[in-house]
Amino acid sequence: MISAIVLGAGLSQRMGALKQLLPYGDHTVIEQVVSVLLACPIDDVVVVLGHRHAEIANVLSPWRVRLIVNPRYTEGMLASLQEGWSAVPPAADAVMHVLGDQPHLDQRVVTQLIDAYRAGDAGIVVPTFDGRRGHPILLNARYRAEILALRDGATMRDILRRHSAEVRQVEVETDGILRDMDTWSEYERELKYRQFVAA
Repeated sequence: MISAIVLGAGLSQRMGALKQLLPYGDHTVIEQVVSVLLACPIDDVVVVLGHRHAEIANVLSPWRVRLIVNPRYTEGMLASLQEGWSAVPPAADAVMHVLGDQPHLDQRVVTQLIDAYRAGDAGIVVPTFDGRRGHPILLNARYRAEILALRDGATMRDILRRHSAEVRQVEVETDGILRDMDTWSEYERELKYRQFVAA
């Protein structure tokens, strides 16, 4: 069983608008991310909410995902990841970390990571483009206790460094793994990217 944790709790301070609910094609940004995951071989999708969670939950109510609220969302990404891991079913073999502000998330990349995980014995599978690591990443559930034990100031990079011998890098064909959107200009860039791909 593979679960996905979608990080959708952020404050969107640099964007100046709630980026999870910005339009992206026929969906909002967060719906676009969820729609891609639901088209992949993933058994369980957990969306972690925080800032203005009721508005986002209302938009996501038709989707086949589980919504949880992180009461510590102002503490940053690690707190939301930990909340997500706490909600992942014990039966999960692996967990994918997905950014809620990557609307160009590629179904082929997600499937490629899952295939690489299932084909080998790596504990952590990370996509790369031109030698640079990006998101999403896929981790064996054996890291659950270690991730939940991380304290303030720690990041997932600490886990990757600690278990560097267990990381498998998978080269992908899109630089979308490197791009999220924190500012309005980055949002406009993603809209142009979508139009270019659709053309």
